[in-house]
Amino acid sequence: METSTTTPRTSASPDPWPRRVSSILERRLSLRQLLFAAIGLLCLSSPVSAPLALLLGLLVALTIGHPFIHLSSRMTSRLLEFSIIGLGFGMDFHHAMASGRTGFMLSTGFILLTLALGLLLGSALGIDRKTSLLISSGTAICGGSAIAAIAPVIDVREHQMSVALGTVFVLNALALFIFPQVGVMLGLSQHQFGLWSAIAIHDTSSVVGSAASFGAEALETATTVKLARSLWIIPLAVFSSMHFGRKASAIRIPWFIVMFLVAMGVHTFFPASAPVTDYAVHAAHAGLTLTLFLVGSALAPGRMAQVGWKPFVQGGILWAVISIAALAAVVMVG
Repeated sequence: METSTTTPRTSASPDPWPRRVSSILERRLSLRQLLFAAIGLLCLSSPVSAPLALLLGLLVALTIGHPFIHLSSRMTSRLLEFSIIGLGFGMDFHHAMASGRTGFMLSTGFILLTLALGLLLGSALGIDRKTSLLISSGTAICGGSAIAAIAPVIDVREHQMSVALGTVFVLNALALFIFPQVGVMLGLSQHQFGLWSAIAIHDTSSVVGSAASFGAEALETATTVKLARSLWIIPLAVFSSMHFGRKASAIRIPWFIVMFLVAMGVHTFFPASAPVTDYAVHAAHAGLTLTLFLVGSALAPGRMAQVGWKPFVQGGILWAVISIAALAAVVMVG
């Protein structure tokens, strides 16, 4: 009698796809995660302004906390970049370039002035060189993005980066609320306010948020000048790496600025694309509001406790001096 050669079925591991789908279906969201997601969706609705979105984020950080904090930095950065590209689909290329040329010399002068004054203040207050450079760079160029770009090329420690980010973040949040009120009180034009906010506010998200609340022309001017200002990250990172004896291989080039210029070109030279580009602009505004909520919600109370009074004094004095000087220059230029 012939015996069966059938191989008995073993308990091999199941196919990865069914296992993955099963894992997703069985995953449960906590109440904290659901509440966070609900507030995020609320920020995508039109009644929520940019300052209100930031305020909601701050309240979340101080109450329930950010349930996805490990994803926050990368997610916020990517969302901001895509939102800025989307804003480009609503801007005229020629007008934006003219605004950029007007603000280029002003922003360049204030970048150099801010760096020099910031390092002098840091030295006078006895702050270590690397922390002082991070705070000065964040104030001079583009807040947290500049700090994140400079930090790896000068090999900073975690607490030094936390101190710089905490200092710049608090001042940046204040700017989003204060600048539009000052602009209205002083009767600044759309162009003047856009230029002032692009020079004096730290993070790109708050520059765009405050300018958007002031008007469409202010938004166009502020975005263009601010992105041109952001390009200073590259030469500053190279110089910093040479000064501290480090290699500049960790420098990240902001390619999304090129895509922003392409988006403006599409809007200007291909008017037939309007049905699509109008939707992109609407989505960009919603994305920017959500970005500010994420920025606020990532503020850990422990980060503020690490700042200390000296770095905050350095950042505060530096920002106040530059804001007042930039305002005077913008009013004089007209």
